[in-house]
Amino acid sequence: MLERLQKIIAAAGIASRRKAEELIAAGVVTVNGRLITEPGSKADPLKDHIKVNGRLINPRLQRQEKIYILLNKPLGVLTSRSDPKNRPLVIDLVGACRNLVHPVGRLDFNTEGLLLLTNDGEFTQQIAHASKQVAKVYEAKVKGKPGPQQIRQIAAGVTIDGVRTAPARIEIIEESDANAWYRVTLHEGRNQQIRKMFDSIGHSVIKLRRVAIGFLRHETLKPGQYRHLSESEVKRFMKLSG
Repeated sequence: MLERLQKIIAAAGIASRRKAEELIAAGVVTVNGRLITEPGSKADPLKDHIKVNGRLINPRLQRQEKIYILLNKPLGVLTSRSDPKNRPLVIDLVGACRNLVHPVGRLDFNTEGLLLLTNDGEFTQQIAHASKQVAKVYEAKVKGKPGPQQIRQIAAGVTIDGVRTAPARIEIIEESDANAWYRVTLHEGRNQQIRKMFDSIGHSVIKLRRVAIGFLRHETLKPGQYRHLSESEVKRFMKLSG
């Protein structure tokens, strides 16, 4: 449950709530490795790593077993821990780990494929910081057959919501008279980026699935299935931005 940071710090016996507010403003408080200076900021004392002057104030998290899951997300499942519309959630698919983990990044409701989940805030931050080294590979089925110049155009970068996309690698997989499949490799993860890229050239995406996250491939996981990462896989991710 989210609580105000000054309340968490005070409950840990570090300082009074007023003094805790001063510590936050002074820039000596971090949550999951991210510096927090905004008054009124919140965190979950049972899940987030909260440090004051570099010292972990909720050390019970160090004893908590770390969980790292690779899930093949099906269509029609929301990448979230809650939803006011009561739609199916990715955490509903991971059994006893349901209330322990959070998604690392996201996949759209109508996109399927690989998704990481964990209860390790440091791992989540490491993946975010190493985004340039963690390529994400997708397979996209698009309406019609874009021309080579159109593919070069979106691969070089297009402006979406006022911001230009980073260069991407786009390869043809197969095509027919009605549509074509492409393999798209991104080093960023903006909201519905691939769909908007193809929309910009007039060829909408009909199906989209993520088949790789860094060195992790689709393997044999069927939609809805998951597995735990090995220790060596976790270490490999943790080294990426080092």
